[in-house]
Amino acid sequence: MPTKPDSQAPQVFPLAYESRLEARPLSQVDLVVIHCTELPDLTTAREYGERVLYPARADGSGGTGNSGHYYIDRDGRCQRYIAPDRIAHHVRGYNPRSIGIELVNTGRWPHWLDSRHQAMEEAYPDAQVDALIALLNALRADLPSLRLIAGHEDLDTAVVPASDDPDILVPRKRDPGPLFPWQRVLAEVDLQRM
Repeated sequence: MPTKPDSQAPQVFPLAYESRLEARPLSQVDLVVIHCTELPDLTTAREYGERVLYPARADGSGGTGNSGHYYIDRDGRCQRYIAPDRIAHHVRGYNPRSIGIELVNTGRWPHWLDSRHQAMEEAYPDAQVDALIALLNALRADLPSLRLIAGHEDLDTAVVPASDDPDILVPRKRDPGPLFPWQRVLAEVDLQRM
């Protein structure tokens, strides 16, 4: 089983709003959700994560955006944007119980909802998959309640009108997509697919 040397542990680069995200006990986390960024690179993914989409409210809540907890680049470099004990906004309906891991991959970028551009053709490099497996095994060791894994597309199954033709419905989310190596990941990590 591949392991990741300590020198390659996730680098911590908290998003500015991390402390405003709701705290949670780690015992609440039983699910990890695999995403792909559907963006060209890690820099662009960071820019998307930094966007404040939920304005601050008078009670001090809000002032946050959408982001996974961890991001893994194509070369296997891993960065943590949100601590696991905070609820990140990465998947509808499952955020309080899950950790989101984003893999840098173009997916359908930049025509996410165009019916003519729904193929996801970028493969996941071995270095990226190795780093994902190492991260999943580390999380599994640190979080005894973690037992489930799912793709974003497994949990957010909504369809929406295509941007090029509103009479055609397309999946809102397709990540991590058909080229994600589920068989390899499940063989090397002690998690059950949802």
